[in-house]
Amino acid sequence: MINNVVIIGSQWGDEGKGKIVDILTEKADMVVRFQGGNNAGHTLVVGGETYALHLVPSGILHPGKKGLIAGGVVVDPDVLLEEMDKLQARGVAVAPDNLMLSERAHIIMPYHRLLDQAREGRRGEERLGTTGRGIGPAYEDKAARVGLRLGDLRDLVFFRDQAARALTEKNHLLSGLYGLPPLTLEDLAARAEVWSRRLAPYLGDTWLAIQAALARGEKLLFEGAQAVQLDLDHGSYPYVTSSNPLAGSVAVGAGLAPRLIGGVLALVKAYSTRVGAGPFPTEQDNDLGLELRRKGAEFGTTTGRPRRCGWLDAVVVRHSVKLCGADHLAITKLDVLAGLPELKIATHYLLDGEKIDFFPADIRAAERCRPVYETLPGFEGDLSRARKMADLPAAARRYLDRLSELCGAPPAFISVGPGREETITLHDYF
Repeated sequence: MINNVVIIGSQWGDEGKGKIVDILTEKADMVVRFQGGNNAGHTLVVGGETYALHLVPSGILHPGKKGLIAGGVVVDPDVLLEEMDKLQARGVAVAPDNLMLSERAHIIMPYHRLLDQAREGRRGEERLGTTGRGIGPAYEDKAARVGLRLGDLRDLVFFRDQAARALTEKNHLLSGLYGLPPLTLEDLAARAEVWSRRLAPYLGDTWLAIQAALARGEKLLFEGAQAVQLDLDHGSYPYVTSSNPLAGSVAVGAGLAPRLIGGVLALVKAYSTRVGAGPFPTEQDNDLGLELRRKGAEFGTTTGRPRRCGWLDAVVVRHSVKLCGADHLAITKLDVLAGLPELKIATHYLLDGEKIDFFPADIRAAERCRPVYETLPGFEGDLSRARKMADLPAAARRYLDRLSELCGAPPAFISVGPGREETITLHDYF
């Protein structure tokens, strides 16, 4: 029996992790978010209702489940409180008995957001594609050991003292380098009072909560944000996020011993998308790309930006499967491909005329890669009522078989629509 499962994205994010986490949460006892910040968004459709979550673990929609935001996450308190309020306004219970915030998690301060946006704006045409949410600057301060943590909100005198020290440097950058008005300590202190009053009841050491759950034999689901190809160390640097969305990051971000990881589920969209800049070998900057964007509603949950779309890249997914030790795939948005006369999968690249089967670490080399495709027949029809493989058209099954073979892991779930019930389940986790 597998008690601990990690869910990761195998492409560039937006693979549909929210829906699969929501499905698995039915059998899990605890759902843990272990890295990233509100630069990621998970969209879920439950009972015909659409929910967009950015920080709160997707399991919050299931009564009786515990959601944890672990220490590896960076938290914007304003965004978190807004998200909590919106959920409560829609009748979703959000209380200390079903949501815990790590006192070790670092705070995204207002100056982090301003610096993020100012830096990106200054890059002009060389923008990295950051969401401007302050994620990178917050992780910078964490690494520099000058960050503020949620646990610091318990002592507002200490918080004010630390914020004053931070403002000395941050206002110098904001005003002197970027020409922006300085922030005031009074404003930060006032915000901190609100954060402290509202969030203090949710604070705790999530590592201890995880250890207690393990001792009770509970089932834990670890929810990653972004995706492997945006990993700070293993992605297409510098067009990456500021954390590590690998399965192994659970050990650091949440505090789960690596040997206790029972299963790794890699999310794979049936085609490829990417938001922002960076190499994208299978991108279709043409009518096909526009059609995939339209049918798949490919617009960022967090930013609303249109996603770049293209054919499935097996090189990328295979890389992620190996890097994270994924034992199964969850294939999403298969229904979006219905109606296309033919389908393509990139099996390898040509780099300066040489065949390679890996994604280069050198960003300049990655941009020169040309995909080599395998073409398969397309399929027709509405897939949303399919609940087993036999319900799918033969060409759809062939596409899935080849995808699985090329990517190096069998499917556990196949999503044929946005709804919770529009899913084919092939492997029973937990």
